[in-house]
Amino acid sequence: MIKVMIIEDDFKLRTMIAEHLGKWNFEPIMISDFEKIDENVIENTPDIVLLDINLPSFDGFYWCGKIRRVSDVPIIFISSRTENMDIVMAMNMGGDDFIQKPFSLDVLVAKMNAVYRRTNQNHQSDKDIITAGELVLNLSNGIATYQEKEVALTKNEYHILYLLMRKSGQIISRDEIMRALWEDEQFIDDNTLTVNINRLRKKLETIGLADVIVTKKRQGYLLQ
Repeated sequence: MIKVMIIEDDFKLRTMIAEHLGKWNFEPIMISDFEKIDENVIENTPDIVLLDINLPSFDGFYWCGKIRRVSDVPIIFISSRTENMDIVMAMNMGGDDFIQKPFSLDVLVAKMNAVYRRTNQNHQSDKDIITAGELVLNLSNGIATYQEKEVALTKNEYHILYLLMRKSGQIISRDEIMRALWEDEQFIDDNTLTVNINRLRKKLETIGLADVIVTKKRQGYLLQ
């Protein structure tokens, strides 16, 4: 169930939104303490935040900035303000969408679904890569990228680089690398590993990464 934090000081509107969201299988979290909103976000870990601009003490712009320091949760501003500058400010402060009062609750739900879906897709894309400095390895296609230059890797090269990047800066023994490849049902002996390491080094050189894989005598390799 998607958790939605409703930060709205109008009790009637807050309750109405919560009741409607409950019908759509959302889990509404109503906030009545407007002095510790960022702490509430940390404590409740919502999937979406609905944030009014006109709030007691500090406005929604202030709280959006505070939330962005502790969370990348999608934030939809809800406000009676109609000035373009308010919308621009909301987006610049880290908001993901803006809906003006009065609004249709069904339109609000549609916007929430769109923002949630878009955010989840972005997070899923993040899971498809691993990085070490400026070196990026795409886990879905085995392509290594550095400063906009890319090179395709073989399956063995991909697995070796993945292990080195996952433990970047640490020495990885030859035995550990061979065990990792063996678990993937790819038998590889000591000589074959040396050949694959050298090929991987040459491919990384073609995209501007010379000597990035360092040999530690009688210990193994590390990615620096």
